[in-house]
Amino acid sequence: MTKRALENSRTGEAELLAAARAGDEAAFSALVEPRRSELHAHCYRMLGSVHDAEDAMQEVLLRAWRALPRFEGRSSFRSWLYTIATNTSLNAIEKRPKRVLPIDYGPAADPHDVPSGPLEDTPRIRQTIAPYADLDSVWVEPYPDQALGLGGGSAAPEARFEQRESVELAFVAALQHLPANQRAALILREVLGFSAREVAETLETTTASVNSALQRARKVIDERLPEQSQQQTLRSLGDERMEEIVAGYMEALEQGDVGAMVTMLTEDATWSMPPMPQWYRGHEAIKEFLAAGPFRVRWRHLATRANGQLAVGCYAWDEDAGTYLAQVLDVLTLRGTQIAAITAFIDREVFARFGLPDELPA
Repeated sequence: MTKRALENSRTGEAELLAAARAGDEAAFSALVEPRRSELHAHCYRMLGSVHDAEDAMQEVLLRAWRALPRFEGRSSFRSWLYTIATNTSLNAIEKRPKRVLPIDYGPAADPHDVPSGPLEDTPRIRQTIAPYADLDSVWVEPYPDQALGLGGGSAAPEARFEQRESVELAFVAALQHLPANQRAALILREVLGFSAREVAETLETTTASVNSALQRARKVIDERLPEQSQQQTLRSLGDERMEEIVAGYMEALEQGDVGAMVTMLTEDATWSMPPMPQWYRGHEAIKEFLAAGPFRVRWRHLATRANGQLAVGCYAWDEDAGTYLAQVLDVLTLRGTQIAAITAFIDREVFARFGLPDELPA
């Protein structure tokens, strides 16, 4: 942006801000709308849930509108909104348990204990996950980054993590293991590029406290993150190779080809299925699971993207409906050219967030 364009932009924002403070709701919407996606992503990182992030965003907008007459301009309007979003998320965290992935919830399951035909048909799917309905609020949820317009690259030159890296499943799951204030400090500093002083002002603490919290938070995050992010892996593969991996994965599922599926997996690959807490590790366990469950179902698939990663919408044949119904969203985590983890979210309600249809024709 040129200097003149920047000045015009600031002048336009100042005029909108003055109008909004005077009670102009349209001016307030014009100020907030360009920042809605990034604020939503911020709430998602904090809370690990798209549903909770949407609730938080409603609260953020309401608080911002009510507090706008008291906004004195000592910080940028964007920083002020992030302060509100951060504190709203911190309040939400106090009221509920942290969200995790099944691999953080308990040990790997014995494949011989797989429920008989857990995915045999759509009524059986509902019957199988019913005992875990009360656990819905403990799982990290998939994030439709494409639909919400999350950009690539870094939010600021000082940021350590790219925007898409910061919504990858491994990163979001790692964040949930941090105390709330450490989580907020790390996101504000390492993802959004705020200075330590700005973080301290947002959290109403001292710069020394922020730096101490960051040191502890970085240690936890670095221990839990893989050596290479999914963004780095995907860039190294290129579009054509990524398409081949997804196409091969979908074909193996549709053909019920255990051998083809296993060749695509790393030896220590994991397969988890929130809201079911069971998960499986390694070729033999996954082969047992596939044979007992998913490979007894007729499937069709649509490729998509979730959490900045490759993903597949899975549709199971429903004999009564005579069509394929949305059932599972598989998020793929790659290590090199192989799949290191499949996180299969058994929740047809998430399909709409990804712009995916509820059903596919026979």
